[in-house]
Amino acid sequence: MTLLLDTHVFLWWLDDPSQLSKAAVKAIGDGKNTVYVSAAVIWEISIKKALGKLDAPDDIEAAMAANRFLPLPVTIPHALAVQALPEVHRDPFDRMLIAQAKHEGFKLVSRDPNVPPYGVAHIVA
Repeated sequence: MTLLLDTHVFLWWLDDPSQLSKAAVKAIGDGKNTVYVSAAVIWEISIKKALGKLDAPDDIEAAMAANRFLPLPVTIPHALAVQALPEVHRDPFDRMLIAQAKHEGFKLVSRDPNVPPYGVAHIVA
């Protein structure tokens, strides 16, 4: 199974995995699964960190590597896939993650209640 982590899931995994559901912990921790973190997640973290609204590791890439998480770039096909999404969710970062997960056929790991209406495969975090 291939997973894509939402921003809150990535941060909870690094800081306090007990905040995640058992299903999410099992899926993320299963070494057979491939786990991606989108460049959109890192962008969101960087913005909130710069504004003083978030405490996150200074070396995000090292944290990703230590957890065997792979980077997922934002591509033009991902950006174009956003326009096909219905207007359920207005957050541009979440819309990008949903588009990426759908486009790539990944399961999105998220606790966002706005994810299910998009019909994207997901695991409730």
